[in-house]
Amino acid sequence: MAAQKQLTFGVVVGNRGFFPDQLAKSGREEMSRAVEAGGGKAIVLTAEESKFGAVETFAEAQRCAELFKKHASEIDGIIVTLPNFGDERGVADAIRLAGLHVPVLVQATPDKSDAMTIATRRDSFCGKMSACNNLMQYGIPYSLTTLHTESPQSAEFKADLEWFGQVCRIVRGLKNLRIGAIGARPSAFNTVRYSERILETHGISVEPIDLSEIMGRIERMKDTDDAAQSKLAAIKGYVSTSGIPEAALMKMAKLGAVIDTWMKQTAVTVSAVQCWTSLEEYFGVVPCTIMSMMSNDLIPSACEVDVPGTLSMHMLALASGTPSALLDWNNNYGSDPDKCVCFHCSNLPKHFFNEVKMDFQEIIAGTVGKENTFGTCVGRVKSGAMSYARFSTDDRRGVVRGYVGPGRFTDDPLTTFGGAGVAEIPKLQKLLKYICREGFEHHVAANFSDVSRAVHEAAVRYLGFESHYHPELED
Repeated sequence: MAAQKQLTFGVVVGNRGFFPDQLAKSGREEMSRAVEAGGGKAIVLTAEESKFGAVETFAEAQRCAELFKKHASEIDGIIVTLPNFGDERGVADAIRLAGLHVPVLVQATPDKSDAMTIATRRDSFCGKMSACNNLMQYGIPYSLTTLHTESPQSAEFKADLEWFGQVCRIVRGLKNLRIGAIGARPSAFNTVRYSERILETHGISVEPIDLSEIMGRIERMKDTDDAAQSKLAAIKGYVSTSGIPEAALMKMAKLGAVIDTWMKQTAVTVSAVQCWTSLEEYFGVVPCTIMSMMSNDLIPSACEVDVPGTLSMHMLALASGTPSALLDWNNNYGSDPDKCVCFHCSNLPKHFFNEVKMDFQEIIAGTVGKENTFGTCVGRVKSGAMSYARFSTDDRRGVVRGYVGPGRFTDDPLTTFGGAGVAEIPKLQKLLKYICREGFEHHVAANFSDVSRAVHEAAVRYLGFESHYHPELED
């Protein structure tokens, strides 16, 4: 898994001359230290560029905006810090003039009950409302800290900064995203229909390629080609291949090498692949291991050409920096109303398993023969906290909509095939009714992390999606 890029935040320090100026000075320093302590980088006016490096006047807002423009390619989000009441217009003007269209977090520093004199009182509690009111008037979306006022050095703000960073990664990661659709949607899966046009209105493009082109490129590739041999070595290093025919492994290697090359040539970031059952009947392997390897490298890949499923996987992976999987809401787990079995054949990333091996696909084998279905990644999904998400296009209303929430995979006993785990979801029956009432797919993206709130925030606040949070959010 690749290390996550350092986040860079533009910092707007609010100031208002009626209030103690020294608070703006110390507030700028406190926020800069907090950002750096969280592993980020702060872009903020210096004391030479404005009074204490803060923003109050329109001229200072212009200078702040110019600074942000110079670093536009770096800045992932903007933090508004209010060490005192702050000038409501200056904050909004600086963000509007910068024109970055990145997430915005509004933080206000609390007063101390024993320091409420004219020389020390902040009034940030009140100023935050005015700043938010102006951002609303300017049409600038923004996020809020968990508590109305939080010190930049507090544990609460540290957690909020981590959460906001997740939001920023999702928004940046979906900007001009290109999704590869490899093959046609299987005719048996109306479920995964989607609208390219609706995705395009959100800046997300779909780049299709027919399976015949993939097969043709594989046919031209020799077993001795460097790309094929390199991918073969990678497969054998990724998962146990004991008992798998060498001919099947070479087919997988060529398939993976061709897909890798095509994705680089077309600047495609993530993919969705046709599987059922064209590749098995006419090529002789399942693509599961190749897809598992991509997902494990934070390049999500979904089966059955489920492009919105890949999008959902990618949002979770961007937030957490860890691999996502696409699963079926598949079975009840006994009589427990809050537990179910999540399953796929499987192409789950290795990150999801305690132990994993390559095997044949037991379901499709009954139709096309075992010898044509080698390549699944089989094992028990490990236990741990997880987040789930599903976003889809609603063609009747012209929107992207979905749901997201927290849960966990358990160690409950389960004897089955493929890649499977027992998931425990609070108020699961309510969620299942919501999925069925709203007509969502049986596919859901999952990730071993606690990033559901960040995915929801990014979706509704900055991406223009509709998102239902389960079971509920305080705000």
